[in-house]
Amino acid sequence: MDLDWLDDFLALVGHQSFSRAAATRNVTQPAFSRRIQMLEAWVGAPLFQRHPRRIVLTQAGERFHAAIEAIPLALRHARAQALDAADWSTRALSIAATHALSFTFFPQWARRNIHAGNLGALSLLSDSMAACEDMMLRGEASFLLCHKHEADPGSLRSRQFIHRVVGEDSLVPLCAPDDRGRPVWPVASRASGPVPHLAYAPQSGLGRILAADWRTRKIAPDLNEIMVARLAAALLTMAEEGRGVAWLPLSLAADSLQRGRLVRATDDERLSTSVEIVLYRPVARLGAAAESFWSGVEELNTRALSDPAP
Repeated sequence: MDLDWLDDFLALVGHQSFSRAAATRNVTQPAFSRRIQMLEAWVGAPLFQRHPRRIVLTQAGERFHAAIEAIPLALRHARAQALDAADWSTRALSIAATHALSFTFFPQWARRNIHAGNLGALSLLSDSMAACEDMMLRGEASFLLCHKHEADPGSLRSRQFIHRVVGEDSLVPLCAPDDRGRPVWPVASRASGPVPHLAYAPQSGLGRILAADWRTRKIAPDLNEIMVARLAAALLTMAEEGRGVAWLPLSLAADSLQRGRLVRATDDERLSTSVEIVLYRPVARLGAAAESFWSGVEELNTRALSDPAP
């Protein structure tokens, strides 16, 4: 059996779509389908039920998933630890970060947490939330910096990963101002009619969080989706140009708000979503540099919690 088949299997479990899973594995869909078929032939039982709109695990697939879920990640961590012990590792500190946090939050946060010395070089891997989660599941990054909300558990299971809160943020409806500084596209009651919505693509963690939060709190803004993008920065640019309303993280939009290029589209705080900024790591032990970095993050968090609020 090819160990890559296990990564293929986990990708298909996570995405429930052959096309999306094949894209994350950087292979064509026909080639990906053949690899899944070869895995099923090796197991000796069908692992998936194919439906028109989604793929679900069979009973055999569920048992197989429970048994092998941690194996690919454990193998990569075992290799990293062996290289670290042998001092063959490049000692690069690999951190995956979502695009929204890479632009503004990460540079300041990194200056507080990453110091010169035995931590070695820093490798920042910036991508969508879905791609960052896949990197963590494949063991290609030691840490993941991302937004998190209790309504959306994400793909990183607590049996394999732990996280610490390192900051706070808020997703706020913003749009361009008119000549008087009022929102061009005010988000109000349904009677006002739908406003153009600059929305997140399915790969975006922020879009996933918003959808989960609105569903949980039964919030339904009257919106007309006119554009979808993976990057919050792209939605910010379109909002500044007056194209519509975007729910943007304040950590990203603070400068645009200060300069008057964006304003809040409503005073209703219920339409904002408070989120945490968290750092994920695997439960399994990492290399010496990564463990030293994690210890520093925990120490900084402990001091922040113990210091009295000003």
